[in-house]
Amino acid sequence: MLHMNIIRPYAGSDMAACLRLFDGNVPRFFAASERQDFAAFLERLPGKTYLVVERDHIVVACGGHMVETGGETAALCWGMVDHNLQGNGIGRLLTEARLNAVRAEGGVKRVKLDTSQHTRDFYARFGFRAEAVVKDGYGPGLDRWDMLLEF
Repeated sequence: MLHMNIIRPYAGSDMAACLRLFDGNVPRFFAASERQDFAAFLERLPGKTYLVVERDHIVVACGGHMVETGGETAALCWGMVDHNLQGNGIGRLLTEARLNAVRAEGGVKRVKLDTSQHTRDFYARFGFRAEAVVKDGYGPGLDRWDMLLEF
């Protein structure tokens, strides 16, 4: 069966779906304690670029970016894919859309992100390189990897 993936801007009505994605990725990719921060992030979204991927009218991924003051550095934030659909190219599609959105901002020279040991290799395939590693940085068994991509 061929699935149609649609990438579109986040809408307030997507909040419950995005929180479900988050919950499905705990504890492997996110610590449960981060849920409150993610919910607060979604509530304050105006002014930030955040995308969702829909497959067959269901939100299956979300993620965004923010350009820092000065405009030369952007940060990818809160990227996630439905845990049942990982490995199907949706994360690649979302990451490419996020990086294209960063490039469209103009003037951005580097993109940073923080992620866990479970997705560091995924981001390395896009050219991100490790800058720092904090063991248990997100919680027990969930290391924080700070990574950077320069254009």
